[in-house]
Amino acid sequence: MPRRNHKRRGNQRGNQRGGRNNHGQNRGSLPAFGSSFQNTRTESGPAGWQDVDFAVRNISAGQSNKVYRCPGCDQEIMPGTSHIVAWPQDYGAGADDRRHWHTNCWRNRAHRTITRRWG
Repeated sequence: MPRRNHKRRGNQRGNQRGGRNNHGQNRGSLPAFGSSFQNTRTESGPAGWQDVDFAVRNISAGQSNKVYRCPGCDQEIMPGTSHIVAWPQDYGAGADDRRHWHTNCWRNRAHRTITRRWG
């Protein structure tokens, strides 16, 4: 890597460190309380659970970094696969209540039953 014999100048568009992002927020600041639930929507549950409201969130391929098992088809959801996370709204959003579904399995949940027990 070549060495520089002069001082680095700041970026012409502004300081790279400690500046503000395009949304006017300070870089490095934490998101506001509850912002992790902003993209959560409410939908009816799978077959046998239609009377229960579920909180549903899309997980992008970049956010998916673990192997999960889809309760709709009992197949693995591999890292790097976009999918759905759903949990019953009645009793919290704990890690034990959340289920990771393939997007198509969740879309067809009214026609299929859960292949594994929820407990």
